[in-house]
Amino acid sequence: MTVDTGENTAGSPTALPKAPDAIELRHLRAFVTVAEELNFGRAATRLYVSQPALSRQISGLERLVGCDLLRRTTHRVELTLAGEALLDRARRILGDVDEAVSATRAVGGELLARIAKYWKPLDDPDPELQVLRDAYEDLHARFPPPPEVRIRPINAGGVSSLLLTPEQPIDATVLFLHGGGYISGSAFGYRALVGALATAAHTTALLPDYRLAPEHPFPAAVEDALSAYRWLLDTGTDPGRIILVGDSVGAHLTMSTLIRLKEQELPLPAAVVSLCPGIDLHCSSHTGHEQKAHGERIVEPGKVTAEQIQRRIIGDYLAGHPDDDPVVAPLRADLSGLPPLLVQVGTGDTHLTDAHQLVDHARAHGVDVRLELYPVATHNFHLFRSFLPEAADALEHAGRFIREQVTDGGARAGVRTTA
Repeated sequence: MTVDTGENTAGSPTALPKAPDAIELRHLRAFVTVAEELNFGRAATRLYVSQPALSRQISGLERLVGCDLLRRTTHRVELTLAGEALLDRARRILGDVDEAVSATRAVGGELLARIAKYWKPLDDPDPELQVLRDAYEDLHARFPPPPEVRIRPINAGGVSSLLLTPEQPIDATVLFLHGGGYISGSAFGYRALVGALATAAHTTALLPDYRLAPEHPFPAAVEDALSAYRWLLDTGTDPGRIILVGDSVGAHLTMSTLIRLKEQELPLPAAVVSLCPGIDLHCSSHTGHEQKAHGERIVEPGKVTAEQIQRRIIGDYLAGHPDDDPVVAPLRADLSGLPPLLVQVGTGDTHLTDAHQLVDHARAHGVDVRLELYPVATHNFHLFRSFLPEAADALEHAGRFIREQVTDGGARAGVRTTA
């Protein structure tokens, strides 16, 4: 706020001092409550604080504004003229903040409801395989790929794939391995998410249509991922300009691929990005949607649990292959020597513990790891980037990480929590 005193011959306004930055909402709320009650005891009861604490807040506010707001005597509390001047304005400020918070919560609730609606067709407790696959494709079909991304089919070392190219890409390639529990998902369905990531990273993206279980159990998916990677190398792509990315179980496949690359002594990519990684195939760390009460999981009689479904899916994928093989159990594998790793996950993701375990295990083996947590209560939240701000933000951060790794060797590792 500025005011013209009339004494400035140049006619320029003279700025009044700004409100001190140290004034907090709790100060204003304490003041308004006392002013309405004109009684510290009743005001303290309304605010669920002690009277001494409330008195300290009022005194602190008076020090910050530089004048008395209340007159206190043994028997009564009165507003000063300064207090009267502040009261209505403080009420409006608090009202605006409360309205903003309410609106934000309403939008957040609407977004979560919208996401739940998208996931609902996949909530069948015991779906037929083709029904599940169709539902997963329908989910992805709701989100078109960015129009500026050019998409063309390509044969990548014998693996049917899509090549996605944004406008003016840098000299780098994302090799994206899609999720879907090893039994669903497709390159065609993932065009939107991978196109958005390619746009954020300014890189070309190779999206293999790796073979699915149960028709093609382990190691078919790993072999296809390796074939696509080798094709990039054979066509002249510098491994230092390849970034391996996967979402959900696709992140598990990226780790399996890296372990195989180490075993075969092939050059490793520049970096790895894991989006909501599903690393624990047996869900021993699953923090699933079934709620817990008094330490016991609540499951309706006769209902198939998420763990049972997961065990069935993994049984289809492993088809009898030992589940302690490090290639399919990355949390038991030696990850030393792997390139920098970015892990992004929602704080309400069913696989949040998986992400933490992957980060801890990788760090224990000396891997340069960055963990980013987003306040989202769903798995694979990146799919909803067209309307979910956290998803759009996460993809931008992933794109920036990718560019860092292929231009200057990467940024310092750390943990970042978004708010």
